[in-house]
Amino acid sequence: MDLGIAGRRALVCAASKGLGRGCAEALAGAGVDVTIVARTEADVRATAQAIGAAAGRNVAWVACDITTPEGRAAALAACPAPDILVNNAGGPPPGDFRDFDRAAWIRALDANMLTPIELIKATIDPMIERRFGRIVNITSAAVKAPIDVLALSNGARSGLTGFVAGVARKVARHNVTINNLLPGYFDTDRFRGTMTARANAAGKPFDAVVAAARDAVPAGRIGTAAEFGATCAFLCSVHAGYIVGQNVLIDGGAYPGTF
Repeated sequence: MDLGIAGRRALVCAASKGLGRGCAEALAGAGVDVTIVARTEADVRATAQAIGAAAGRNVAWVACDITTPEGRAAALAACPAPDILVNNAGGPPPGDFRDFDRAAWIRALDANMLTPIELIKATIDPMIERRFGRIVNITSAAVKAPIDVLALSNGARSGLTGFVAGVARKVARHNVTINNLLPGYFDTDRFRGTMTARANAAGKPFDAVVAAARDAVPAGRIGTAAEFGATCAFLCSVHAGYIVGQNVLIDGGAYPGTF
């Protein structure tokens, strides 16, 4: 399928690895001019080169902390007025909520709620003027079914979800869409960190906890970054203009609810 976005400009955050990289790869493969952002220069530069070589096009990169005002300014200077914005940031650490102080909560809110809101605020009006914009926020399946060891993430990402529910419906008439992608279990560093925390809390071997998580997924496997990226690219396409303010769960069927 031709996604109809070749030549568009995309800013993809936290894209040197994992789900962000999967999104950047899919968009570059669709002919989009992609700029990726991550904190570590060596990693983001190598990823940009690898994605560019695979897609046969240049992929720009910025080494910065997107959760800071300076990092956001650097990213937007490298990719001014993007047509596509993929918000992503490393999730806050797992643990018992009793152990988190106010500073930990503020860091979680800054990274996983306020940073996406600031980037939306910085990019949405030019999208409205051009009558094309696609914003995808990578959040978590924990928005639908909270995960006990991810209290910081549960709270911050749910706050972003509430914000998006309102603003997405105000801009949809301008062919600007905002949606959230809610990943379940994917083979990423974040997944391995969560499984480690769960194993430690339960006093069980890491491999046993991972196997139990995999077996609980109706699809019978852990997801890949490539299939996550393909879903993101579709939400960014010309075909997805009628998908507005949705929380798209991509978890292999793990969430058991009807709604």
